[in-house]
Amino acid sequence: MRRSWLAVLLLGGLALAQKPNVVIGTGGVGGVYFYYGTTLAELWNKAGVATAQAVQTAASIDNILLLETRTNPQGNTYYCATALPDSVYLAYTGQHERFKNRPAKNVRILFAMYPNYLHIVTRESAGIRVIQDLKGKRVSTGAPGSGTEVEALLVLEAAGLSPKDFAKQERLGAQESASALSEGNIDAFFWSGGLPTGAIVELAATLARKGDRIQLVPLPPQSTPVQVFQRRFPGVSAPGVIPKEVYGTRADTPTLSFWNFFICPASLPEEAAYALTKATFENLEALRQAVPAARNTTLENTVRFVGGAIPYHEGALRYFREAGALK
Repeated sequence: MRRSWLAVLLLGGLALAQKPNVVIGTGGVGGVYFYYGTTLAELWNKAGVATAQAVQTAASIDNILLLETRTNPQGNTYYCATALPDSVYLAYTGQHERFKNRPAKNVRILFAMYPNYLHIVTRESAGIRVIQDLKGKRVSTGAPGSGTEVEALLVLEAAGLSPKDFAKQERLGAQESASALSEGNIDAFFWSGGLPTGAIVELAATLARKGDRIQLVPLPPQSTPVQVFQRRFPGVSAPGVIPKEVYGTRADTPTLSFWNFFICPASLPEEAAYALTKATFENLEALRQAVPAARNTTLENTVRFVGGAIPYHEGALRYFREAGALK
């Protein structure tokens, strides 16, 4: 028998009998996670399915730690989050160093959001054309505890490099990295985000005003880093392309892409997970108006990882079956 406190899910967007308090871990300001999570919180509050708030974080790994350690079912408080699939996989299976002694087995996928693209951002004047050119340069590998950092270190390792090869390593988020590159304090930075990422759009405009131009370092499909990722994370990583018109680069940039997950704890009651999922997919137009990357948040895309290594929440699956996305 399902929890009675949510049995009062009424039609027409009326509130739940006892709304869960949902805290959404996002990422840094300037990245798509932050705006996606903030918009979701607004939609859920308006739909009356939760008392929701979005918080700025260092992104994926930080978010999973919050979900695992701060969720309090007795207090009706649940931490949900945006997260990169490779980070979720490493945490869930205990392969990430911060989850070795306690794998993140409470994680459940609510839905798949949109693909992230790995950006290796530099300026043309820095003379960085291929990933090996990062050697001897000042490079930011992403904020500590972020999915960007996880991907950056794995890509560097696959390319036969490490942060020790840099003249200087920084660990900055999107906005801070873009500012540091613009001001000449670093030569390049890693970022994993949706298209377009606002901080990089602004950086491209700033560099153009200074007589320079933004450049993205390519990772071709046949390159070792791309091959390594596809073997290690089958089904969630794939070759992708950042079109030249997104940031005004001279050419399209081949790179890695990853489908982002929106995750919630297994302890979130089934009726609540159902209501949150339903409210999201019944308000996609509003979400897409606020976050262009959400154009890829569709019923077809969101169920593509059902049956994979990371389980979906039962409440979400119930909605997808009801909506005809799953049989």
